[in-house]
Amino acid sequence: MGLIALDRLPLRLFAFGYAAVLAFAAALNYIPGMVDQDGLVMGIFALDIYDDALHLVSALWALGAALVSRRASYLFLLAFGWIYFVDGMMGFLFGSGYLDLAIITFGVRDYPWMFKLLANLPHIGLGGFGIVVATIDARGARHAVTT
Repeated sequence: MGLIALDRLPLRLFAFGYAAVLAFAAALNYIPGMVDQDGLVMGIFALDIYDDALHLVSALWALGAALVSRRASYLFLLAFGWIYFVDGMMGFLFGSGYLDLAIITFGVRDYPWMFKLLANLPHIGLGGFGIVVATIDARGARHAVTT
């Protein structure tokens, strides 16, 4: 067992956490001092209204799942996790992801690898963590049923 027993924390709590994080991501463009003179959030992210809407819809999805049930929270974490993780990995590998349609609009972009990593780390991290939490919970649920 690690420092924090993820399988002991309620999935609904994680979904509420995702709702808060994603709502914050949707608000980043509107927080004074977060956008630099080039229009980049924290000097890295060029977020537009489409990105804000995507983050807001994702936050509402997370909130709805957390309010509905443990199972809805599990499904949110697993589906959201894979959707965002794959988008982040695609952005890291190709310089463009699919959630913002950049792979279609711009195709493969040749950015420095460190920039691509930093720009896609939020999606890779949030997505990967959602997958891990949902997977650990599913294993724990199966173990509880069989013992």
